Amino acid sequence: MAPAAPIPTRTELFLAFVQITLSGFGGALPWTRRMFVEEKRWLTAAEFNELYALCQFLPGPNIVNMSAVFGSRIHGFSGALACWAGFLLVPFCVMLAAGIAYEQYSDVEAVRRFLVGIAPAAAGMLLATLAKMALPLFRTLGPAPLVFAAIAFAIGIMRWPLPWVMLVMTPVGIGLTWMWGRR
Repeated sequence: MAPAAPIPTRTELFLAFVQITLSGFGGALPWTRRMFVEEKRWLTAAEFNELYALCQFLPGPNIVNMSAVFGSRIHGFSGALACWAGFLLVPFCVMLAAGIAYEQYSDVEAVRRFLVGIAPAAAGMLLATLAKMALPLFRTLGPAPLVFAAIAFAIGIMRWPLPWVMLVMTPVGIGLTWMWGRR
């Protein structure tokens, strides 16, 4: 097992989240996981999954919540602010410029083809991250995560509102974890 990484400074947190946002085409979750778990080793795979699960329950974008919760765990309010600023300032400026450019060039066929072409790459990155996040769960809980994912997928197809999904899936997930975790 690798030794624990030293506690990052606020500046390191800010710069890490700036790096994530500059790399995060197709979504920041894959890049956040790669940095936190594989590169910097600030969290184990299980800790990352637990933190992300917590952020699923909070209002707002999950990964933005994760930046604030992680920063808060490390350095309190100032750590949360450093992560949040690193995560949101650069993308805000880039998206403002992209919005202005899109307004000017959205009718250009090459722009439309580009946007359609990058969607599969983003979906592939998300699926790869899903597989990485699922592995620690399968190791500790056996088939429970697969059953849980199948139920969640079915509910998603039925287009239930998110509060109802959370209301249903929370006790199901706790029950499956308790049942298979005891084996």
